Amino acid sequence: MTTPYLTETRYPLELTPAMPDVWELWQRAKTLEWDPQTDIPWAELQPERYTEEQILAARLHWSRRTWGEYGAISESPALLLRFCLENRHPDLRFFFTMRTQEEGRHAEASWLMAERLGGYFPQPQNPPTVSAVGTHGVRRMAFDPDTSLEGIFASLVCAAEEILIDAFKATVHKATNPAVRRLMELILRDEVRHIAFGWQCLDAWAPWFTPETVLNIERAVTTMIQNVEFGGYRNLWLAIEGGSATPLEIDADRVACEAGLGGTTPEDEMQIVPQFVRKIRARMIPWGVKLPMFSHPKLGQI
Repeated sequence: MTTPYLTETRYPLELTPAMPDVWELWQRAKTLEWDPQTDIPWAELQPERYTEEQILAARLHWSRRTWGEYGAISESPALLLRFCLENRHPDLRFFFTMRTQEEGRHAEASWLMAERLGGYFPQPQNPPTVSAVGTHGVRRMAFDPDTSLEGIFASLVCAAEEILIDAFKATVHKATNPAVRRLMELILRDEVRHIAFGWQCLDAWAPWFTPETVLNIERAVTTMIQNVEFGGYRNLWLAIEGGSATPLEIDADRVACEAGLGGTTPEDEMQIVPQFVRKIRARMIPWGVKLPMFSHPKLGQI
């Protein structure tokens, strides 16, 4: 769907709630704020209890999470501008303003975790890894009139967030360190709200999807899975190009997870990713969206 750009149409400024479910999510978000400095039991982190290998792996894991959350900080205002340019309902703008704040909180908390484990890494240790953690291209999509807002929502507000919360839900019980577990629980609580927002919006818009919109969604979600998820954005173990990272970087999630300091193991991913793909494929069928079969050298046919 091509958006007619661009003359600003701000007025009349309508602020009456138009999407009750989304409005309720915004109201709930205002009551569930938390402070990374005070709401995580940092005294129970006790990094001295862990081996040097475990600490290094956890630092890499939480630094990597910080980079991902920082990407969301740029994603949120980019999409907020898109809502305004298309004069979308005020409910979307209100909620996404809060979402930007929450993603900033997640970045700060992940950075604090890496710092208190011994030091945050401000960039990937191996330069080729930058390509894996820089694959979203959200801002380009947000300002591309040939990429529909529905496609952006389906791929990045829904699918990309869905795999994150699936991984957290599947592994939060493995975080035996109290500080790490509490941080994961707080991030998960916010992200569940973010994913609910995405699905609620798309369900509300679905009756007006055109064939072009459906194709746009299919392309965007397929690209997200093949180029972003399989490219190692969330977990380098999934990267199809095996030489794009060092063994230490690839193994960091497993070592951290087994130490109880966050992350996933390859065995976890073998369960999480196929279940995620099957779930969103089924979730989008009522809209007429048909996702292709995906092939991955480590996961097989999904």
